[in-house]
Amino acid sequence: MSEAVVSTRIRLARNLRDYPFPIRLPADKAREIADKVEEALKDCDIRFHRIDLDKVSDAIRVAMIERHLVSPDFISAKEGRAVFLSDDNTVSIMVNEEDHIRLQVIKDGFEPDEAYALADKVDNILSKKLNFAFHEQLGYLTQCPTNLGTGMRASVMLHLPALEISGAVYRIGANLSKLGLTMRGLYGESTKPDGAFFQLSNQVTLGISEKAAIDNLRNITTQLITQEMRAREPMMNDIEAQDKIHRALGLLKTARLMDHSEAMRLLSLVRLGVSSKLLETLSSDSIDKLIVEIQPASIMTRYGDTMTPRDRDIKRAEIIRERFE
Repeated sequence: MSEAVVSTRIRLARNLRDYPFPIRLPADKAREIADKVEEALKDCDIRFHRIDLDKVSDAIRVAMIERHLVSPDFISAKEGRAVFLSDDNTVSIMVNEEDHIRLQVIKDGFEPDEAYALADKVDNILSKKLNFAFHEQLGYLTQCPTNLGTGMRASVMLHLPALEISGAVYRIGANLSKLGLTMRGLYGESTKPDGAFFQLSNQVTLGISEKAAIDNLRNITTQLITQEMRAREPMMNDIEAQDKIHRALGLLKTARLMDHSEAMRLLSLVRLGVSSKLLETLSSDSIDKLIVEIQPASIMTRYGDTMTPRDRDIKRAEIIRERFE
C-alpha cells in the first residue's frame, strides 16, 4: 500500500467566536487573529515560524502550494494572512483563508491515525487560548456550511497510474460521493491529476465523528489500492508498457530541456516501474521529493525568481539528470 499512497493529510477548520468570518474581516482584525494564534502556539512543544503573506514574494507563495503547505485559494489575497509552519513542515496553520484557522498535518505514507493525533494535539493547545465558535447541534461553525460539524477533512494522496490509463479511476471517482468521499487533483479542489496523482478525501463533516470519517477513508483507500494493484499486474507483463517505462527513464537521464507536464508524466511512469520492481533506480520516496523540487515556483525560489519558462525547463532537466546519475 505504501507504494501507492504518497501521503496522508488531516485538516481542521476553526473560527474565533468574537470575529466575523474572513470574507467580512477587516485587515487589522485579520492581523489581530494571526497575533493571537502566534501567542497561543507558544504553549506548544512544536516550534513554529510565522510567514506573513504580504512580506514574501509571489514565487515563495506559489512554492508553498507546490509543497502542499497552503491551498491555492490562500495566496489569492495577502493582506492579514499568515501561515505558521513547524520546523519539519509536517504541521502548517493557515490563518484567515476561508476560515480563521486551517490547521493541517501531513504525514508520509498511509498514516491517518498518527496524522489525526498530531492535529488533535495542536488543536487542543490552540483551543485553550482561543475561543472557538461552536454550536451544540452544528458543531464547529465554519464559513462554508459543508465544513460544519467536525470541521475535519481527512485525505490521502494516491498514485494511480494503472487505473488512470484504463480510465477506471474516473468512473470510480464519479461514484465516490455516494460514499461520502471525493477525488481531486494534485493540489486539491479544481486542480487536475498531474502524473496520475489524486487526492481522496471525505466530504461529510456534519453528523459523523472524526473516527468514523477516518475509518471510511481507510476502507475506501484500501479498496482503491487493491484495484490499482490488480490493474498493474497485466500492465507490467505487457511489453509496450515496459517499453514506455524504460523510455521514460532514458529521457529523464538524458534530456536537456524538460517542461513541467512532461516531467510529471515521465516521473509517474518511472515511479510505477520502481514500485512494480521493473526498475532499480531512485526509490518512490525520492521520486516524490523530486516531484516537489522540480515544480516551477520551487525552482524559482531556489535558483532565482527572474527565471524565464525556458530557464526553468533547462534547470529542471539538469536537476532530474543529477538525481538519476
